Amino acid sequence: MFADQGAQQVGIELEWVTNHAPGTTVPGPAELRPLVESSLPGASRLTFEPGGQLELSGPAHVGVGSAIGAMTADVASVRAALDPAGVTLRGIGLDPSGMRDRVVTEPRYAAMEAYFDTRWPRGRTMMRNTASVQVNLDLGGAALVDLRWQRAHDLTPVLAAAFANSPFDVDGTPTGWRSSRLAVWRGIDPRRTRPAARAGLSAATAWTTYALEAPVMLVRVGDACEVPSRPLPFARWIHDGHELGWPTLDDFEYHLTTLFPPVRPRGWLELRTIDMLPDEWWPVAVAIATALLDAPEAAEVVDREAPALRHRGADAERLAMSDPTIEAVVERCFAAALPALATVGADRATIEAAETYYERFIARGRCPADDLHADPTWLRAVT
Repeated sequence: MFADQGAQQVGIELEWVTNHAPGTTVPGPAELRPLVESSLPGASRLTFEPGGQLELSGPAHVGVGSAIGAMTADVASVRAALDPAGVTLRGIGLDPSGMRDRVVTEPRYAAMEAYFDTRWPRGRTMMRNTASVQVNLDLGGAALVDLRWQRAHDLTPVLAAAFANSPFDVDGTPTGWRSSRLAVWRGIDPRRTRPAARAGLSAATAWTTYALEAPVMLVRVGDACEVPSRPLPFARWIHDGHELGWPTLDDFEYHLTTLFPPVRPRGWLELRTIDMLPDEWWPVAVAIATALLDAPEAAEVVDREAPALRHRGADAERLAMSDPTIEAVVERCFAAALPALATVGADRATIEAAETYYERFIARGRCPADDLHADPTWLRAVT
């Protein structure tokens, strides 16, 4: 999980809620896949989330400009391929048009839903109605891993507040949170969704401890998945076994894929805290996150300013830029990132979009959720 890396590589994963013309039904993954995956010039991998959310996972690129360029080409190709079928992609963190059906039927997702249903019914909302921008960045060399691990965690509330874009629940009612998507995550199993960093522990030790303490979500038995009948931390499975057998290394690696902290190591750092955004803004989120973690001058500001929000994650997700302290920290970090965008490889179009975003939102103490909340005609159009 913590490999020694050198080049500053960037990977992007985008999820969209699929939308359709009134009076029609959204085609499922089986119908959409042939329309899309034959033409992806940027070499993204196409997958579908349980509620039919379409996901593109781009390969790693050196430089954020190259990563954004390749993903932009793939997004344009997907939109063009889906247009004749009357399907559009909605850039929002939580779909407010009603609870979606689970259309992906693999045993993993049936078991995951059963696991959440035992205590965390909001797990269904997470699986079916949420969408995000995920930024994947290198761990850095061995001497930098712990520093970058902590910096990535300190960035979590900054990015959540700056790019919050889901003010409504699944039924279209306001939740009081700028990021209702992240509020949903807070409402499910905290042992696998809370931040993994721990004071005084190295990144490797903190992640190992987190993974061993987290309960087993499912046990694979042949082609099926079984949910344990009682809470079973992975460490206890190792120590005591289970009626379904003893764990293997493959079981542990699979267990890691069922952990969803806001920063997850996978040989790189997954930053998972950004709501999905419209096409004009997701490149800004990717570029700003990359600059704040990778560019030395911007990272220095993060290391100085962002720790003030370490214990205010929920406030950042709920209040976002309306809180004066959060607004001040986000503004200073964002302002530091802007002049650093060129150093991480951002092209002129992305830099100009980031400057526009700063003036429209950050400098005015706002985030995209505030625009959605103020525009009831937009909500009526999607519900």
